[in-house]
Amino acid sequence: MRSHTSLLPSRRTARRAERRIRRRPALVAATLAIGVLATAGFTTAAPATQAEASGSLTNFALASYTTATPEVAAEQAAPTAFEKAVADADAARTAATTVASDIASSGLDVGSTETTVDTAELEAAVEQLRRAQTLPAMYSTEITETVTTLTASVSEQAQGLRGKLDAAIALKAQQEAEEKARKEAEAAAAAKAAAEAEAAAAAKKSSSSSAAPRPVYATGGAVGGTSPADAQATARAMLGGYGWGDDQFGCLVSLWQKESGWNYQAYNRSSGAFGIPQALPGSKMGSAGADWQSNPATQIAWGLGYISGRYGSPCGAWGHSQSTGWY
Repeated sequence: MRSHTSLLPSRRTARRAERRIRRRPALVAATLAIGVLATAGFTTAAPATQAEASGSLTNFALASYTTATPEVAAEQAAPTAFEKAVADADAARTAATTVASDIASSGLDVGSTETTVDTAELEAAVEQLRRAQTLPAMYSTEITETVTTLTASVSEQAQGLRGKLDAAIALKAQQEAEEKARKEAEAAAAAKAAAEAEAAAAAKKSSSSSAAPRPVYATGGAVGGTSPADAQATARAMLGGYGWGDDQFGCLVSLWQKESGWNYQAYNRSSGAFGIPQALPGSKMGSAGADWQSNPATQIAWGLGYISGRYGSPCGAWGHSQSTGWY
């Protein structure tokens, strides 16, 4: 009895242990299943979160890289009121400096005691405007208006000086042109006086030398005719119109006797000279009349005018002809 009773606890203990052993694999499997499910959930959620985060970054990158519209670009490119005020002020100061330098280098009297423009106040205002960019807009706006006003004043003064300098330059050019014309006129007058003096000296010399004319007078001529005698009569009648007397007629007779023999149709084949005065070319006598080829009076009128303008008198022309061979 004792031994049977003593074995019962041992059997119960064995059965409990056996049941625990059979339940252990199920617990382990359940635990493993729960772990797998948890891992799978975490793994599935992670890519979605990453994708969402990646998508938000991608969207951010694309949103930040946008192209400005033409209207926005034009607005961004337009200068601000500050930039325009500073640029205008710089241009005004440059214009003032340039015109002052030009006046000084020209050495001209521009009709003003002030030949420079004071830009100190404008420069100070521009510097104040630069510092005011860090201040509230109400302060920078007021200073910008001051700079604009001073810029307009400096520009006006510079433009006024430029106008005075241009006027002084034009006046100088006019004076130089007038002076040049005066000198040229004086030189021409001196040359004419010298020529007249030379002609007078030649006439005086010829009248007292052995080269004095020995005229061959033609007789029986009539004014208006075509013969040599007629031509001499016509010429003698014209002398008074130039203030010449018979003393000049002798020189004229000898001069044109040598040149053409008083033949209104005389023609020099070697030179082309034509007519009683041997004009070269003969067409020059057209200024005295269209009938210069057939009318001795037209040729004589032209010849006397030429002698008067070139030599002063027939004797002056005769003296030149004797010394040079031509007149």
